[in-house]
Amino acid sequence: MEQQGIDQQATVSRVTTGMRVVDAAGIDVGTVDLVQRGDPNAVTVQAPTADPGGSLDELIESAAVEEPDVPADLAARLLRTGYLKVSTDLVPTGAVYVLADQIATISADEVLLDALAADLPTES
Repeated sequence: MEQQGIDQQATVSRVTTGMRVVDAAGIDVGTVDLVQRGDPNAVTVQAPTADPGGSLDELIESAAVEEPDVPADLAARLLRTGYLKVSTDLVPTGAVYVLADQIATISADEVLLDALAADLPTES
């Protein structure tokens, strides 16, 4: 299990923003918008506890969406394994997430998945 985590981190670290993402059926999913390496110690996702206060800067900061923008159980898994956020026209929210273990291969400018686009979790 530990070796698998190391392999996943090495894979994710080879991905850069702007790379094209293609699913297992050859469908163009979109482009990488965010690359997040995994943290094996990540267990939970905590909601912000600060009161937004009265200033505009504080209000904007409190409204910022924490990544990944998915249900807490899936967010914890994404944070542990590492993930890609992919901008796409395939879903109404405009983005899907790819777990590190769903990456099959990486070339110079493309990420090939071993999963189908329809099976990728969408941004909330």
